[in-house]
Amino acid sequence: MGLFGTDGVRGRANQGNMTAEMALKLGAAAGRYFRRERTGMAHRVVIGKDTRQSSYMIEYALTAGLASTGMNVLLLGPVPTPAVGLLARSMRADLGVMISASHNPADDNGIKFFGPDGFKLSDDAEAEIERMVAVGVRLADAPNIGRAKRIDDGRGRYVEYAKTTIPAGMSLEGLRVVIDCANGAAYRAAPDVLAELGATVIPIGVTPNGRNINDKCGSTHTDTCAAAVVAHGADVGIALDGDADRVMILDEAGRVADGDQLMALFAARWADEGLLKGPALVATVMSNLGLERFLASRGIDLHRTAVGDRHVVEAMRKGGFNLGGEQSGHIVMTDYGTTGDGLIAGLQFLAEMMRTGAPASALMHSFEPVPQRLENVRYAAESRPLDDATVQASIAAAEARLQGTGRLLIRASGTEPLIRVMAECEDETLLNAVVDEVAAAVRAAS
Repeated sequence: MGLFGTDGVRGRANQGNMTAEMALKLGAAAGRYFRRERTGMAHRVVIGKDTRQSSYMIEYALTAGLASTGMNVLLLGPVPTPAVGLLARSMRADLGVMISASHNPADDNGIKFFGPDGFKLSDDAEAEIERMVAVGVRLADAPNIGRAKRIDDGRGRYVEYAKTTIPAGMSLEGLRVVIDCANGAAYRAAPDVLAELGATVIPIGVTPNGRNINDKCGSTHTDTCAAAVVAHGADVGIALDGDADRVMILDEAGRVADGDQLMALFAARWADEGLLKGPALVATVMSNLGLERFLASRGIDLHRTAVGDRHVVEAMRKGGFNLGGEQSGHIVMTDYGTTGDGLIAGLQFLAEMMRTGAPASALMHSFEPVPQRLENVRYAAESRPLDDATVQASIAAAEARLQGTGRLLIRASGTEPLIRVMAECEDETLLNAVVDEVAAAVRAAS
């Protein structure tokens, strides 16, 4: 496996590809790759991070590598991933870097790169940076070594921008909102945005200590947010992940709406107003068949991509579409940003509540999902379970059983040593049987 997965470089901190030594090499390679001649302007990079303890180590190593190739480094501190895309573009940087392992546990970390246009890198750019890591790069002459400094208002710039994404003059006054920041990168920005827009804010997951990011909180552990919504009599809950690029919405009873339901709501609304380009939605192969049927009933096309919000964005840019995302909660609105933004997606949902006067429960269930089950099977790093003949035979048998009634999707995670076994079928007994059989075969081969 190469350095880059579906979302940058990721792994367990201080091991494998996520050491200070590798961060130094990646910084130098990315700095050399993105340097370009600009009259009268220095080369610069913006770096954001989440709240993991290891983010300091990686930040310092990246800074050294980037400075060694002549990049001036602007350190933003803890900010959401979409803030890095925004600020790379607005600050006229050569590139942006986010240090985060997103929804992964605290012992993992990762490095995501953004180009000067604020978008994540193409496969070709990642491949070239990986090649440069392997062969080494030419360092800057001593007088041209870059500098580094802290930028105190990076979070504030993002906060001010996020507030502009709901209709001018709209206030959230009267809404009681639980915001779960997963003890991650948005622990200050998200509550500030909501409070400044007039909402009554109940913040949770806002006491990061370097070890508790995504720990029984955030978009992958919504029970904590649900309990807070019910306990505080809130109108709605917004659960972000560790770097705030994905979101889950909870209604007044603590029930959860995933990314598919949010995309259905936004797509229908934008189509009614003539704002949905295409009109089409871009989603991944993981999105529910129920979403596809709902969109078809509204005359909206669905374009599917491989898993990963980077693939979604690439398809959106290629097709000229402005709405896409993933079932996992990445919602990409290129009218507002260059990557998934959990906070801005949450704001769009709140704006719809204010516009319609409807409760969250009336807005977050646009379609009836087809029964779907996802089983994650962890495997040893040195094994290749999908190459095992028994696993391949089990997959073929499952596909034959589902033919005409459902679908099966088997893939290796691009960010963790997991095989994801997903099936979709109206017959839940058959659904559970095929997932159990394939998962068992994968486990035995791992």
